[in-house]
This record gives sequence, structure tokens and C-alpha cells, in this order.
Amino acid sequence: MERDQIAAASRTLHEHWRAGTKLAGLEQAQRPQTRADGYAIQAAIERYSAAHLFGWKIAATSEAGQKHINVAGPMAGRILAETVIPDGGTASMAGNEMRVAEPEFAFRMRVDLPARSTPYSMQQVLDAVDTLHPAIEIPDSRFADFVGAGEAQLIADNACAHLFVLGPATTADWRAMDLIEYRPVITMRGEQFIGHGKNVLGDPRLALTWLANELRQLGINLKAGRVVTTGTCHKPLPIQAGDVCAADFGVLGKVSVGFA
Repeated sequence: MERDQIAAASRTLHEHWRAGTKLAGLEQAQRPQTRADGYAIQAAIERYSAAHLFGWKIAATSEAGQKHINVAGPMAGRILAETVIPDGGTASMAGNEMRVAEPEFAFRMRVDLPARSTPYSMQQVLDAVDTLHPAIEIPDSRFADFVGAGEAQLIADNACAHLFVLGPATTADWRAMDLIEYRPVITMRGEQFIGHGKNVLGDPRLALTWLANELRQLGINLKAGRVVTTGTCHKPLPIQAGDVCAADFGVLGKVSVGFA
């Protein structure tokens, strides 16, 4: 795609995000045809943020997540600073048509993982991590029919990033724990739902490694201080105004958010 096409597509998507409105699809001249086109459009969204990038999200790391937006595998997206809600805060439902909450394992990086030609191993990625946090993502799409939008457009749409809640860093020795079999308890409307670490691409640490290598191949430096949230450990949970979603990760900590 040409630079002006990329800029126009990014501007269109950002304007719909800011207004809380939806579109059927990008105009043909602005529509990405490949993952690379999608990521180029997504990258341009950073120019609309007044703050440094907060971090990264991974969409569709679980089979349920993939079915939810009709894609075959994971996609990376940016978490802008202005989309982050304090733990225990309130998320607006205005303009949100996807209307789901996703409990997630999130990692904050300690050192940079620069772009390079060779893949990072899981151990190299974990050695670059500072802290582990419980988190809740509240995704949404700018496309009215996000199921039919397709992978390239959804990547351009910032991998359905919308709002994000980061819990406190755990004080537990998470590196010695089996995150694959970890089962957070999510409470909402008096009901309990049990998440499972293996839903996150088989292992939240594997999902983190995937993200580091996806950025590496895009020539992007995963910087120290950035947060990476690794995808939902439970199928997306339907939400409505008045709900409070609380995710209890046991010794790893708790995180919650209300909806209005």
C-alpha cells in the first residue's frame, strides 16, 4: 500500500474509534489485502496518541477468541495509553458493540527485545520480563460486522483493541508456577467462571514469545516498560452496563472493572 492510502485508512479507523461509530468496511483504496498492509495501517495509529505507547495486546490466542472474530490465528495490536482504565475503575459501554470482557495474563518488560533476524526463544523472552499482572481486556471493533471483516482489516483495526485494565504486579514467584494449568476465577452478576492458562495459545508464556517474534519480524523493538497482555484465558464474557467483572488470579492477584 502507498503511504497516503495507509494514512487515510488509519485516519478513518481512528475517527470511528473516537466517535464510537462503526463502518461496514474500509474503502477499496484503503483496504489492506495482507497482514503486512494491516500492520502498516495499525502502526499509523500511534501518531494520534499524545503519550508513549503503553503496550501490546494479542487477539485470538484461544480457539474461542478465534471463533469470536472469525480468524485462524493470533494478531498483535497496540495498547494506547489513553485506553487504559485504573484497576477498579469504570469502563464506558458507549459505542461498544462487541461487549465482552476478557481475563488475561499480562507481562511488563524489563529490558528491550530488539528486532533481529533470528527468533527469540521462550527463555530469552522470559528473561526480559520484569513483572506479571492480572488484567482485563475490553475489546471492540470499528467494523459493524467484525466477524466478516477478515484478518487484514482486523489487524488494521488495531486487532480489536479498545479498553484495558491492568492489575497490580504480583509478588508471587510466578516463574516457578505452572501457568498452563492456572485457573483464574472470574465473578460477574453473581456467577463464577473458571479460566484456564492453556487457553492462551497453550501457555501464556508461549503467547508472549509469539508476540515478541511477531514484532521482531515486523522490525519493531519490544521496549522495556511496555506491557504485553496475552489473550483471554476464558471465552469472551458478555457484559452490559451495570456489571462489575472481577478476576481473581489467586496468589497472582486480582483485578476488576465496572461498566457504565
